[in-house]
Amino acid sequence: MVSCPKCDAPIDVEEDELDEGDVLSCDECGASLTVASVNPVELESESEDDDEDEDFDYDEDEEDEDEDEEEEEEDWH
Repeated sequence: MVSCPKCDAPIDVEEDELDEGDVLSCDECGASLTVASVNPVELESESEDDDEDEDFDYDEDEEDEDEDEEEEEEDWH
């Protein structure tokens, strides 16, 4: 039996008919789930994928520039 990674509710699917990359929906929490692997069957929440992508968008240099600008503004006053 496959369960939702978000709410742990059972997902009613035929495991032998799943292919990697298939998209499912949890009836309990409404999460959109992607089949990550078929042997064993593992599901990933699509929102988890979005969170991972956001990590790569962060630029430490931008934060340093913002801090420098704040210090300059404080010195100016």
